[in-house]
Amino acid sequence: MDVTEVISSRHSVRQYKDIPVEEEKRGILDALAKEITEESGISARIVYDEEKAFSSAMARYGSFKGVRNYICLFGDKKSDEKIGFYGQKLVIKAQEIGLNTCWVALTFDKGFVKKNYGEGKPLRCVIALGYGETQGKERKSKTEKDVTDIKGKTPENFDVGVKAALSAPTAVNQQKFRIICKDEKVSIVKSGLGFYTDMDLGIVKYNFQTASGIKVFEE
Repeated sequence: MDVTEVISSRHSVRQYKDIPVEEEKRGILDALAKEITEESGISARIVYDEEKAFSSAMARYGSFKGVRNYICLFGDKKSDEKIGFYGQKLVIKAQEIGLNTCWVALTFDKGFVKKNYGEGKPLRCVIALGYGETQGKERKSKTEKDVTDIKGKTPENFDVGVKAALSAPTAVNQQKFRIICKDEKVSIVKSGLGFYTDMDLGIVKYNFQTASGIKVFEE
């Protein structure tokens, strides 16, 4: 399965089986988390076999069940786009090795995670991880026309990148981004106000760049 297939097959999963993540897969994810922490300025840490973070009323409100593993992402609020970008890198790697995930900003015990696994930086979100009871399902999405602004030629694989961007998870499925292409130069920007739009932007940029191979320029 190539990376575009991995991206398109990945869906948010909230209910998980009681199956431990194998040591080999832990090693792959831990190595990537260490690499991200060393190169990005944010901190990524993975917690395994721990149930308390998702045993609260908030987790039940979010329909989570059986979450025993999760990725913790730390950084100040100015780092949200970077957290989205690098967090999605871990999400896609997890999908590639047969695991399921779900981005979680609010519906978990944030105080417990900060107290027990804090890295000295603000905890911005976690990502549930494990073997899902299902593989999730596609959600309603905007169309390519809804999110693009094209002037002149588009680079090769542009449509592939847009499709991958549209499959990116965003807070409450708001998809508040626009992909701008002017004479083959591509940028991706926020479109309107919303929850966690900076983090969403990083997730969208990762999907677009990874699927298309096109560098995204900053506005």
